Amino acid sequence: MSEVLVLVDHADGTVRKPTFELLTLARRAGTPVAVFIGATEAASNAAATLAEYGAETVLVADDPVYQNVLVTPAAELLAHLVGSRQPAAVLLPSSFDGKEIAARAAAKTGSGVITDAIDVDADLTATQQVFAAAYTVTSKVAKGTPFITVKPNSVAAEPASATGAVEAIDFTPSGTGARVVSVEEKPASGRPELTEAATVVTGGRGTGGDFGPVEALADALGGAVGASRAAVDAGWYPHAHQVGQTGKTVSPQLYIAAGVSGAVQHRAGMQTSKTIVAVNKDEDAPIFELADFGVVGDIFEVLPQATEEIAKRKA
Repeated sequence: MSEVLVLVDHADGTVRKPTFELLTLARRAGTPVAVFIGATEAASNAAATLAEYGAETVLVADDPVYQNVLVTPAAELLAHLVGSRQPAAVLLPSSFDGKEIAARAAAKTGSGVITDAIDVDADLTATQQVFAAAYTVTSKVAKGTPFITVKPNSVAAEPASATGAVEAIDFTPSGTGARVVSVEEKPASGRPELTEAATVVTGGRGTGGDFGPVEALADALGGAVGASRAAVDAGWYPHAHQVGQTGKTVSPQLYIAAGVSGAVQHRAGMQTSKTIVAVNKDEDAPIFELADFGVVGDIFEVLPQATEEIAKRKA
């Protein structure tokens, strides 16, 4: 079977969940090969975990040139691998970096690119939701090697036995013109990454700036906290937590919208969630048209009750 390259998303060697989902999809179309950019030691430690999800080979790009630079070297690396290994496709996470890397590498190789897929079939037909998730379409790259970025939580990661043999890549990219000059560490919240979380609780204008009940419910469910654009623009919550067309796109198993009206821009960022629960005291709020379950009520009464009940059942 042809190889399918999967760009590994990791933090200092700790592989993030979207990579396991990509490896699961890659097994449908060919032999998964993980591409790990980072230290050889970190890659060797991660190889066993990657093998558990089907990576037959772990290609390691261990070169100082990848440190403190933007996405250009990674795009050059994938373009090189497409030329040297002739894979059936390249899968990447649908993050900001992942989509830019895919676009640059596809341009370098004269290939087509599909972004924000929610499924990939064995013949590399990708399913997407477009126009603010109002339509579901299928697409297939007609030229070159398909580069496909996939939204986190789109598929369940399924374990599979593989060898995970580590192999060094002999390639040095040249695109180092833009360098990172400083890094500010994000304060640890103890919550999962917003785009990777299985549960997301989002607060909107209805919070009035008090995200306490939203955070408490998210913590009770082991989920992440999101915010609507209105809440972010008002300065109530950081922009990094914004869900929507101009923020982040999430696709969790459970999405709870608390005090969110449900404007089309917000829906574009969460409409692919598996189960949507809306809490709003306005019974005519557009979010109820999208929700699987709706509660008409004050979030400052409903959310604490839900949090208390969840705590009781967990105990």
